[in-house]
Amino acid sequence: MYQSIVVGTDGSETAKRAVKEAAALAKALGAQLHIVAAYEPVRGARFARAPDAAAKIWAPLPDAQVDATVEQAAATVRVSGFEAKTHTLRGDAADALVEVAAKVGAELIVVGNQGMHSARRFVMGSVPNKVSHKARSSVLIVSTDRA
Repeated sequence: MYQSIVVGTDGSETAKRAVKEAAALAKALGAQLHIVAAYEPVRGARFARAPDAAAKIWAPLPDAQVDATVEQAAATVRVSGFEAKTHTLRGDAADALVEVAAKVGAELIVVGNQGMHSARRFVMGSVPNKVSHKARSSVLIVSTDRA
C-alpha cells in the first residue's frame, strides 16, 4: 500500500501528534518514514537608537534550530523502535513536504490540521491546504486538536 511516508514538523505540540500518527502508520505498514522541516533564514535585526556595539546585527542559526527539531522528532520515533530519515529544506513548509515526497517517491504525505479552522487560512493559506493542492501523492490530514 504505502512504502514511503512523509510527515512535516515544526516542533510544535500539534506537529508532534502528526509525527506520532505518521510513525504508527509507517510502522504498521512497514513503510519508510521521512520527517521534514523547513526554515527561512533570519536576516538579522538592528536595534534603533542603540549604541554601535549593541546595534550589531544579530543572526541566529535557523539551520541549527531546524536540524534540532527534526532530530528530536526522529529520536521520539526511535524510542518506539522505528527509524526515520530526516530532511531540512530552506523555504515554505508546504513546498518542502511536496518536494521531499517527490524526491523519495512517497505515496503519502501526513500533515496535522493546524491552521485549517482559522481565518488565517484564507489570508496566508495553511500548510495542509497548500499540500493538498500541490501534492502528487495522497495526503492524510490528521486531527491534532485532541490532547
